[in-house]
Amino acid sequence: MSPMVHFWQHLPSHMHPVIFSIGPVPVRWYSVMYLLALVVVYALTAWRIRRGEVRIPPDEGTLQDFIITSILGIIVGGRIGYVLVYDLPYYWRHPMEAFLPFSLQGGFHYTGFTGMSFHGGLIGVLLVLGYLCRKRGWALLDLTDSLAPAIPLGYTFGRLGNFVNGELFGRVTDLPIGMYFPLAPGHQLRFPSQLFEAGLEGLALFAVLWPLRNTRPFRGFLSGAYLIGYGVARFLVEFTRQPDPQLDFVLGPFTMGQVLCFLMIVAGGALWLIQWRRTVQFRA
Repeated sequence: MSPMVHFWQHLPSHMHPVIFSIGPVPVRWYSVMYLLALVVVYALTAWRIRRGEVRIPPDEGTLQDFIITSILGIIVGGRIGYVLVYDLPYYWRHPMEAFLPFSLQGGFHYTGFTGMSFHGGLIGVLLVLGYLCRKRGWALLDLTDSLAPAIPLGYTFGRLGNFVNGELFGRVTDLPIGMYFPLAPGHQLRFPSQLFEAGLEGLALFAVLWPLRNTRPFRGFLSGAYLIGYGVARFLVEFTRQPDPQLDFVLGPFTMGQVLCFLMIVAGGALWLIQWRRTVQFRA
């Protein structure tokens, strides 16, 4: 085995998820990466506002308020989604752990939130942004069309945070691209599915949506493109990702993530169809 291959396969063992600790509370790379993701979305969208490409939100101050408020939707929606969809039996028996970043098992200690659902976070953000848009008399699709092109690049950092954290590792493989993840059961090579997700859900989708950022044949075009694009990318990557142990496969060879992504693709397609028909009828 070459030194480069050996280094690559054992890279997760050399990474530590905690940057530093403030008393009993650790500051993790995972959290920093997600904050960086929000900064990236803000910076790219603010740049478009300055160039006059974005009408809603109208200024950088409003955008900042919306980004900060969306954090609440991400955390609450992501946590509720994980609890209800991925591990309801456990949290039914330990309800306090569903909403507190502490564990009472074996004594009181800080754990952070040990499970978040992307799809739950997405719904949470849409609810928060929908409420804010309604207060201002805006169409939600105008806002989501403005944000959609930048989101994939931000999400790339989130997946890199998963990688540094050593979680969401892939299935067992005998290919040289595999890695040994300390948190994975057994000492076997596994796909670095977090990096695959960063590449497909993040960089590749950004490369598709960003050039289309000013293309809007109808309201909701970019929002639907994001839903479809993310859904397809995540659906494909899930074939290399280890299913959640408490669920395993839920529909034949498909995981819960793939089922939810299929629904996401359908939602994006339905959005396109509905908005296209409305535009055609309006023009007629």
